Amino acid sequence: METESEPYVRLATLRQLHQVVGELNTARSLADTLQTVADGVIAGLGYELACVNLVRPDGDLVVAAFAGNAAAEALITGRVGSRSSWERRLSMGEDWDGLRFIPHTEGWVLLEDDVPQWYTEGPDPRFEDEWHPQDRLYAPMYSAGGTQELLGVISVDKPRNGRKPGAWGREALQMYASQSAIAISNARLRANMQRALVRLEREQQALRASEESFRQAFEYAPSGMAIAEMGGDQHGRLLRTNDALCRLLGRPASVMRRYSFADLVHPEDIGTLLRTSAEGGRAELRLGRRDGTYVWVSLRNSVVADTADGPRFLLTHVEDIEDRKRHELQLAHRASHDALTGLPNSAELRARLSARLCPRPHSVGPASAAESLDAAYGQLPAASGESEAHGHAFRADGFDFDALPGGGPYDHHVHTVAPDSEIDDGTKGLAVLFCDLDGFKSINDRFGHHTGDAVLIEVARRLTTGVRDGDTVARLGGDEFVVLADGLGAADAADLAVRLRNAIIPPIRVDGRAVRVGASFGIGWASCGMSVEEVLRSADQRMYIEKRSRSKVHRRAG
Repeated sequence: METESEPYVRLATLRQLHQVVGELNTARSLADTLQTVADGVIAGLGYELACVNLVRPDGDLVVAAFAGNAAAEALITGRVGSRSSWERRLSMGEDWDGLRFIPHTEGWVLLEDDVPQWYTEGPDPRFEDEWHPQDRLYAPMYSAGGTQELLGVISVDKPRNGRKPGAWGREALQMYASQSAIAISNARLRANMQRALVRLEREQQALRASEESFRQAFEYAPSGMAIAEMGGDQHGRLLRTNDALCRLLGRPASVMRRYSFADLVHPEDIGTLLRTSAEGGRAELRLGRRDGTYVWVSLRNSVVADTADGPRFLLTHVEDIEDRKRHELQLAHRASHDALTGLPNSAELRARLSARLCPRPHSVGPASAAESLDAAYGQLPAASGESEAHGHAFRADGFDFDALPGGGPYDHHVHTVAPDSEIDDGTKGLAVLFCDLDGFKSINDRFGHHTGDAVLIEVARRLTTGVRDGDTVARLGGDEFVVLADGLGAADAADLAVRLRNAIIPPIRVDGRAVRVGASFGIGWASCGMSVEEVLRSADQRMYIEKRSRSKVHRRAG
């Protein structure tokens, strides 16, 4: 293995690691696979001792394979450690990008737990990164897919060079643990498949074709791998891809060699890819399929190079996370939208409104400066100076917002202002239309909630159809809706309220029955210096004023 002062391993180390990873998939049984995992640590990763602890059906971990020392193997093979003790160990020490390192200075607290282990003696370290005989390094193995179930833990000891593993050593052990987890899962599936084959062979020969299809699907299942060139004119070009990646993207291996990941990644994710390619590490992004669609993947890179020539290759592991991403988007949508109508809910409405408002600043310096701030926001009459309608700069009594440190309290923020409803000066603002349905309660009472829900859904559709692209229609709760419409003057907002009311009042047919509701609208205006609740309360109050001003007979008719 390389010395830990070197940032990269030599190409020969990559070949050696590639060989031991390949041997994992040639084992014929689960027992062979576990021993191959332990032997591969010794042969390919540069450790003198390796132990594979496998999770049993009851959750505890048993020492299933050992390599490097016959006496230690005879001592602890087959012994069991409780799950709670293992979870304690995997939560201690230092997190090395998925590995868990417990230095000898902390390991004494584990001497009394029931995890099988061997003990070696030795002097204290002479330099900072020297390995101590009682240092502990664990590599957890997790199943592929979204569940991330713990399959087992690889324990290693005694690096041949006597040093703690460096960056590449850690990455190599983590990658080996990932491949070992895939091999163990494959071995278990293979054992199940072989038992099924015996039964099928006894029943009828025709079922062998089904077994072969299952075996082929299994052998090429787990996850994608690729080796890409790094540096030079061909930077990023794919040199080799496995069957799983080719199937994931719908492209044969011969075609994949024409591309780099930069050719396949979604345009919006190219920056993420470049950062990952340059630095190594992990990223979540979208890759293009042959049919033009994109699939979400987790992409993990390891930089592999000849120390004399610098970076040469990227070893990339690609895992399909489409289902998890779709689930995350669904959860985010449910959290911000009304389940019945699909409109933005109260929380999302408040978030969008809050994004347009900035609070009135507190006093700055002497009283005259605070009064100048109030004047700039229209709270006090300004004695002199000027104000721009949309707040790019405000000055009063010689006080300049933009002169504040950092370019003013709300640098780059365009202040939201309310137009004057009495004087049409051309000012445009953010109108807040509060809508309350008239006659809705009687529909619920007479015909039931099913009819009421259908009415709310249709009203939501009519409101959405009646506004512009970019406007927000939200359901505040019950039969209350709110419309945010930016860039309107006072007359524009009044016209919009009339149009929406007229869109709501036509009969709504539910289960062959025609029902009608009316609507009362209150028009408020958002303005910087107001809170979200103040804006909504203002529109709500105007709605009730408008509702009381119309007789009960005319409310449902609009």
